[in-house]
Amino acid sequence: MRLYVLALNPTDSVTEGFLPAARRLGLDVTVLTDQPAAHRAAYGDDPAVDILECDVRDFRAVITRVSTYRPPDAVFTNSDHLQVQAALAAGYFGLPAKSWQAALRTKDKAETRRTLAASGVDTVWSAELPAGRDPAACLAGLDVPYPCVVKPREGVASEDVVRAEDPADLERRVRLIQAGRPGAALVVEEFLPGELLTLETLGDGRTRHVLGGFRTTLSPPPYFIEERLTFVPAHPAPVVDQVLAQLDALGVGFGACHTEFVLHEGRARLIEVNYRAIGDQCDLLLAELLGLPLFEHILRTHLGEPLPPELRTATGRAARLDYPYARQAGTLTAAPGPADLTADGVRLTYRPLRAVGERHPLHRTNRDLLGVVRAIGPDEDAVERAVTGFLAEHRWEITP
Repeated sequence: MRLYVLALNPTDSVTEGFLPAARRLGLDVTVLTDQPAAHRAAYGDDPAVDILECDVRDFRAVITRVSTYRPPDAVFTNSDHLQVQAALAAGYFGLPAKSWQAALRTKDKAETRRTLAASGVDTVWSAELPAGRDPAACLAGLDVPYPCVVKPREGVASEDVVRAEDPADLERRVRLIQAGRPGAALVVEEFLPGELLTLETLGDGRTRHVLGGFRTTLSPPPYFIEERLTFVPAHPAPVVDQVLAQLDALGVGFGACHTEFVLHEGRARLIEVNYRAIGDQCDLLLAELLGLPLFEHILRTHLGEPLPPELRTATGRAARLDYPYARQAGTLTAAPGPADLTADGVRLTYRPLRAVGERHPLHRTNRDLLGVVRAIGPDEDAVERAVTGFLAEHRWEITP
């Protein structure tokens, strides 16, 4: 059986999660990508993986590449940017797929808000700013609630997501984003207060499993860099019901979905829906923590196989991820190497995300992450001690 994987840049989710799972399932894998050299460097000389160059942002190019190569049994992507293309290509070949409409509703943040409002499940004040328009003209006449948040309509990873405190601040920040993204439409929406949480789900179109979620610690405003994610085995049932109702309104229910929401005074309100598995190595931690063949389950849904009616998961353990990140532009001149440690019942893994000697600008997004600390242990106190100790014992230095 042949699995086509659509990808842009290589990611840990694919390299360490989905490709090994595909091998365990006995699948032949073809990676379609617009960055073939990067994928060859990431995978080495893996004979089980074909890497073909393709304009994966164009579903027509994807269909042509598949049609002129080998018959597909599944078309899959874990990229935020390629869900619509994968859904359309899979549908063209009569294969199991997400609804392309749902993929579009979740990718397009303005459409997400419009859909939720039209369904009556939640209404957030928002306005779409077309690309290439003067901010002053776009914002004139809008009754913007402050503070507010401005973000790219189809952005990811907190890139160019920023809080604005007043009209002058908003116009200035819109101009800055437009300068870096001249072709991107933006969304301005009310700032939603509350605790930032996630819900991780897995469905086959009939059965949907809730795998738990995370509590997210963010950097100070006005930016939204994820500093820490702490595993939450189960959110309160009324909260989960609210989130699932909003996912239903969007048409989400097939494969993996990573949903971010805030909880304020018992009300759950979506921040964004990433119609894929959670990233930044949270999926790797989740599979280990729950004791599930998570990546295999996700791929099986795209092969048309039903999920088990119940998922037995390992419970009673705590877990979290911490992300050291750059506070200034410059060259990374000191940082720890990879580590796998076990002490006091805690398994701790550290993986660098930036090599010593690399020079980077300051993005004020998740692109500034320098590494990932993953820890699983018997309780939160033990995990806290292990992670805090590791971070205290090592240093990350940026030289301007």
